[in-house]
Amino acid sequence: MAAEAPLSNDGSAEPRDLQVSSTLPSEVAQCLQNARFLHLATCTNLFPHVSLMNYTYLPSSPYSTTPTIIMTTNPSSKKTLNLISNPHVSLLVHDWVSHRPPTTNRRGSAAAGDRAGSPPPEASRSSLAALLLNLNTSAMSSISATINGEARLVERGTEEERYYKEMHLDNNTFSEGEEQNPGQGIWDVRERQDGGRGMYIEGEEVRVVVVKITNGRVSDWKGGVRDWTLADIENNIDGEALVNGVAGS
Repeated sequence: MAAEAPLSNDGSAEPRDLQVSSTLPSEVAQCLQNARFLHLATCTNLFPHVSLMNYTYLPSSPYSTTPTIIMTTNPSSKKTLNLISNPHVSLLVHDWVSHRPPTTNRRGSAAAGDRAGSPPPEASRSSLAALLLNLNTSAMSSISATINGEARLVERGTEEERYYKEMHLDNNTFSEGEEQNPGQGIWDVRERQDGGRGMYIEGEEVRVVVVKITNGRVSDWKGGVRDWTLADIENNIDGEALVNGVAGS
């Protein structure tokens, strides 16, 4: 398989080291397979809107030969209305550990003086807590991926809707795990692992959203970037041959 270009430190708006392929860059596919949620950006009348979403990544399906992302949405939500008005969407997914590390409060401002650090010192006193808080390393937190695409609402009552909803539900059904010890929080394990599945995926009124991925940008924690685009295999007019799924230079 053709080697992927290294990330460039030029973070300009213009495409950098553009890679054209029939498949997603390996690190983007891995990130989509491992992450729990993504951020969905929609826009209408020049007003953007961002939502945190459960999702399912499918490299292909009986209904698409190209990579797609499946989500579900309330039919009357802001993002749904935006999608109907403007199907162009942008997604953000990353493998960064999102827990904020402790702060030092060196500035001595009034706002900082009200804070004991984030998280507070007592949360990082044990070696285990320190290990968990320091998981933001290059091994665990390497990239973020901006993914652009075209979204559509799947027609209600179709086999396509049933297929995507079943795949989405399977992908967002998790084991309950060990019972939580008393006093560890206000949510039990089942509530935390559910991630809103009962409301946002299983609900009878939810609509299935399919995003056909078109292109995107990979960024790492050092500021390196690389742009990529998917060859439109389903509508490939030129018929350009792809060697191992990657266009020649």
